Amino acid sequence: MSVEELLQTVDDLSEPEFDQLVDRVLRLRARRKAPILEPTETELLLKINQGIPAELYQHYRTLREKRDDEVLTEGERTELIKVSNQIEIFGAKRLEALAKLADIRQIPLLKLMDNLGIQGAGFD
Repeated sequence: MSVEELLQTVDDLSEPEFDQLVDRVLRLRARRKAPILEPTETELLLKINQGIPAELYQHYRTLREKRDDEVLTEGERTELIKVSNQIEIFGAKRLEALAKLADIRQIPLLKLMDNLGIQGAGFD
């Protein structure tokens, strides 16, 4: 399969499937870039590359869209806060792992993020 065919196939994936693929590709990339790592570094890279579960992220997006359309019920508002907090926890754990890995490698956090191809945190 050519790269162009592969990209077309990827473009046809649903958003949850796409998120799962990205997560797996990032894990593969991490393994290829650093095949011989100390166990601690391997564990940290796995935490760094762990994505938000696709179902959780999709639920968040659905609730956010309802909020933006001003049709969110009070119960859904509470759920949106809960889901947002869960997503923030994922981000915090990732940042903590990045900071630990930067410390181990004795490089600035932003340099490590650049080395790993990680852009600033956030989601749409």
